[in-house]
Amino acid sequence: MEPKYIFVTGGVVSSLGKGIISASLACLLKARGYRVTIQKFDPYINIDPGTLNPYEHGECYVTTDGRETDLDLGHYERFTNVRTTKANNITTGRIYQNVIDKERRGDFLGKTVQIVPHITDEIKRNIKLLGNTGNYDFIITEIGGTVGDIESLPFLEAVRQLRWELEDNSLCIHLTYVPYLHAAKELKTKPTQHSVKKLQELGIQPDVLILRTEHDIPTSMRRKIAQFCNVSADAVIQSIDLPSIYEVPVAMHNQHLDDIILRKTGVTDADEPHMAPWLAFLDKMHNATETVRIGLVGKYVELQDAYKSINESLLQAATYCDHRLDLVFIHSEKINDSNAEEILSGMYGVIIAPGFGQRGIEGKFSALKWCREHDIPTFGICLGMQCMVIEFARNVLGLKDANSTEMNPSTAANVIDLMEEQKSISNLGGTMRLGAYECRLTPGSLAAKAYGSDSVSERHRHRFEFNSDYRVDFEKAGMACVGENPDTHLVEIVEIPGKRWFLGTQYHPEYTSTVLSPSPLFISFMRAAIAYATEKTTPVH
Repeated sequence: MEPKYIFVTGGVVSSLGKGIISASLACLLKARGYRVTIQKFDPYINIDPGTLNPYEHGECYVTTDGRETDLDLGHYERFTNVRTTKANNITTGRIYQNVIDKERRGDFLGKTVQIVPHITDEIKRNIKLLGNTGNYDFIITEIGGTVGDIESLPFLEAVRQLRWELEDNSLCIHLTYVPYLHAAKELKTKPTQHSVKKLQELGIQPDVLILRTEHDIPTSMRRKIAQFCNVSADAVIQSIDLPSIYEVPVAMHNQHLDDIILRKTGVTDADEPHMAPWLAFLDKMHNATETVRIGLVGKYVELQDAYKSINESLLQAATYCDHRLDLVFIHSEKINDSNAEEILSGMYGVIIAPGFGQRGIEGKFSALKWCREHDIPTFGICLGMQCMVIEFARNVLGLKDANSTEMNPSTAANVIDLMEEQKSISNLGGTMRLGAYECRLTPGSLAAKAYGSDSVSERHRHRFEFNSDYRVDFEKAGMACVGENPDTHLVEIVEIPGKRWFLGTQYHPEYTSTVLSPSPLFISFMRAAIAYATEKTTPVH
């Protein structure tokens, strides 16, 4: 069949969960056997979120082909098991860059370059790019920002044009907020009405309304909204707060969102969604009674979305191990050698988070020293792995000045360093190792046992590397280098075999962990934490 295009817009306020709704719909359509992908258009001028501070947009997610993208792409992959690429996240900056590059090459033959048609045509070209491959039945396109934002106008104009061009092969879902006024004890529909009116003023009539709410919206109120917004009454759906984002696909299916989408796009031969594996995951999550407490040490722990993929990978692993996750966020600037025991002694496993820069780094060393000496299951990711190497060099190898040249360019013991071929590159993104790379594992190692394989492919996002000049010294002292890139021989995984579970990866295994395919390393780490918890809480007779 011809590809169907579904546009998801938002109104009233930001952060309503367009990404979760888009991912949930994709999950349902995929469970019906359709080929589905999702893309997000972000209206900021940055080329990508790679140089953005996490305080701005939360986690930076990396695709298999090395594109730094919005964190919503993590949700897309976790909900669908469909890998994303650079085509799945486009920013205003990239659109303008493409158009300006064409103008400089003379592609426009001397014409005046304008928002309409040149910018909107470039947006439309990118929207249709995935559909032109022939690989997908449904392309869900989430438009970032909120209707009424100046930045979003070119994207919405492109959607308006495509709605006419694609005819019955497209529709628009509009997500809005229905606030509850506690003083009046009433839900208010006026913000939704104004949001839809604004969308209509731009020439877009939504086909489906999804109402974000903390309180149940009565049927009569939904009918009122449908009447005022020119939407059929059965296409007004509520998205009420739920304990877990993974319950949203089920809630949407119970209100027939997927049936409505199929009917409105002319698809009549659809099977019921096969949701058994998803429901089994939810059943495990709801019925788990035991709790495992994991500490996450990082410098952005006050941000809900800074370590989003790690948080979700831990939740998935705990669920598959029949446990509830008690995730404790530990600010790396607030931990040191004197208080590490007080802060960490109640943890059954510790994650040392990724990141960049000097801030909070000494706290990570203190946490790692205490965990290593007290044999706590410990997982270092990216910078967390590099910190494992530095702490071991300082306190086991006796290299007191050991450091990364990122933190101290003049260190005498550069156990973490830029590789020679990277040192002449000045562009910040140019020295990054991004995307999926193969990693060969030492047979019989903890990592190889976790994966059940001697070769894996995982995604990277880092600039500095383990300095292989020190490899022999580390291995003699008990830190094994058990994973390496087969082409460059760069070290990707270190572990201490004598410990319960002490392992660091240069790559980010959280990027490939999904609801239906959880990361083997996170599962292995969680099992070790649960075994340690059992050992710690079992009375000695």
